[in-house]
Amino acid sequence: MRTSRALVRAIVPLALGSVVLTGCGGGSKDSSDGGSASTAASGASSPAAAPTPSTWPLTGLAAPDGASETKHSVYIAKIDNTYDSKPQYGIGQADMVTQELVEGGITRLAVFFYSKLPQKVGPIRSMRLTDIGVAKPLNAKLVTSGAAQVTLSGLAKAGVKFIDMNNPNVRRVLDGTHDTLHSVQANLSKLAASSTQSTAARPQDFFQWGTDADFQGTGKATTVNTKIGNAPGSNDVWKYTAGKYVLQNSYMDRASVYNPDTVIAITVKTSLAPYRDPAGNPVPVTHFEGSGKAVIFHGGKLEKVKWRKDGVEGLPTFTAKDGTPVKVPAGHVWIALVPKGGEAVSAGSVSWSK
Repeated sequence: MRTSRALVRAIVPLALGSVVLTGCGGGSKDSSDGGSASTAASGASSPAAAPTPSTWPLTGLAAPDGASETKHSVYIAKIDNTYDSKPQYGIGQADMVTQELVEGGITRLAVFFYSKLPQKVGPIRSMRLTDIGVAKPLNAKLVTSGAAQVTLSGLAKAGVKFIDMNNPNVRRVLDGTHDTLHSVQANLSKLAASSTQSTAARPQDFFQWGTDADFQGTGKATTVNTKIGNAPGSNDVWKYTAGKYVLQNSYMDRASVYNPDTVIAITVKTSLAPYRDPAGNPVPVTHFEGSGKAVIFHGGKLEKVKWRKDGVEGLPTFTAKDGTPVKVPAGHVWIALVPKGGEAVSAGSVSWSK
């Protein structure tokens, strides 16, 4: 096994104030989905004279005629990623997943839904300032149980919308499968049905999509280990199996497992939010903007690339060592935001073997 070198990137710091952590709920109203939110438009639509793109924006895969334009937003469900979240619901129907660091050395998932909207997604948990750079490129709506006031203020300033437990389609379900904290579920199908967005639109493509033939990966990488947090058991081990990457230590419901075609490890700058969680842990902020290094795993091979994302609104792009653009093969993608480390945030790592 070998380990990739630390990846470095620049960042525009967020201006934050201090505040006390809140529980589930709160926020301003978002009439388009009958819930709560800040202000921002839905996805960017295609030019009026242009034909509807024939692919889904979050996977690059073929879409039925006209289906890629919808009257609902991209939804990003904030899903717990600890043993207490087992089983996680609905992730297998996601278009894309981003994994981010939260307090206590554990991780949380930002799960993107657009082409399919399951009726049961969760356990839904709270948002972080990290989510600004994750959601803003697509003007996506975060589906959440709540947030700290500093996070609510940051989201409002950035114009990022969210839907919380003020919406009846994000609710606590005490059915004995989870404890109270991990019992919030969302019905994305009903959220979309309640949307009052009047015009069908399509978000931008999240990546520059390509084909398997475009991927210039070399070497064998059939086992991939991405370490984001420092909590026990926080290493994610992926096994390349039958054309997919299978997470060996997954909490996902067996009926809805997400096996991506591609895993992308992006090392990013982290800082600390100006508050602590109720247990006294510092709260990390991952800054998904700037530039640095990344590793793309696809087809049992790997390609080391440079990544760039211009501000929180920018879309991530990749280039090879010689500066030529690198396309991501169309399919389902898992993005691991690996901390560079510093300011009381431990560095993560990316490693692989044959």
